Amino acid sequence: MDIAIILIAGIISALVTFYLNNQLQLGGVMASAGISVLAGGLFFIFPDILNNYLTTNIPVVVMGASFIGMAASRIIRQFWIIGLSGFIFSVIFLLTGSYFEGFGGSLGTTAAISLGAVCALKQIKKSL
Repeated sequence: MDIAIILIAGIISALVTFYLNNQLQLGGVMASAGISVLAGGLFFIFPDILNNYLTTNIPVVVMGASFIGMAASRIIRQFWIIGLSGFIFSVIFLLTGSYFEGFGGSLGTTAAISLGAVCALKQIKKSL
């Protein structure tokens, strides 16, 4: 169940950030910061709302996946690309999160890899 919640958090974070960034014109930084502060603040104020694993990791996943939503709509137009990238980000986080603890830039790098992978798959699909 914890894994499913982490996956859903990554998808929702990327999609909501993309929506706030592009549809509501908040800009990528404000959209990402808003989502990140909301998630971090929620679990800071209510630390016992979920188990310790989720309370610790959901804010990290939300922040990292929000970097995906910072993409400009003139480059990425489809919401499914953002959602799938959020899913891939969450999977990579679940598989490698403990290895990158303390490494600066790991969330942004993982977000870039996730979005790049989905965009590459889309291009490969077009060429087939």
